[in-house]
Amino acid sequence: MGSGYLATPAIFLIQVIFGAAILLVLLRFLLQWVRANFYNPVSQFIVQVTSPVLSPMRRVIPSLGGIDTASLVLIWVLQAVELMLVVSIAGLGFHFIGAFLWAIPALVELVLNLYLVIILIQVIISWVNPGAYNPALTLLDNLAEPLLSPARRMLPPMSGLDLSPMLVMIGIVLLKMLLLPPLRQITGSPL
Repeated sequence: MGSGYLATPAIFLIQVIFGAAILLVLLRFLLQWVRANFYNPVSQFIVQVTSPVLSPMRRVIPSLGGIDTASLVLIWVLQAVELMLVVSIAGLGFHFIGAFLWAIPALVELVLNLYLVIILIQVIISWVNPGAYNPALTLLDNLAEPLLSPARRMLPPMSGLDLSPMLVMIGIVLLKMLLLPPLRQITGSPL
């Protein structure tokens, strides 16, 4: 099916469906990790959407040290299944174990890209509508604060201009450049 007419649309649909599921579970994990407001409407939506799968998994996979291990396992499995399907449809064979290894750099890249987007959205909103309240923006602030807070200590605002987001974004891009190529090489990722 690799060179078939329907291969590219099939891969696209798989990436959209699995990408949305992975992103929702990842956001749930990150929101729990930063202790975001559980009663925020966006948080409630994410919890309601992910609970049907995560609740049974939590009975089998306990949390370790306050870390929601079931969410991490689900994210990893979803990413591996997505990669397995994409590689198979692309005509590169079926790689069960390989997909679980390839999922590691893919997930690291997803987290780094997610934080780049979160910080970029915050910067744009601060220019367009500073001080605006929105439940989604509150969650973005909660997610970004663990990265921005140390950056603000290193680079305090100058003349009212906060350059810490730029510092964090540069750090994330450098981390992607330094971390992802060796991870892909170690895991033998074809993507």
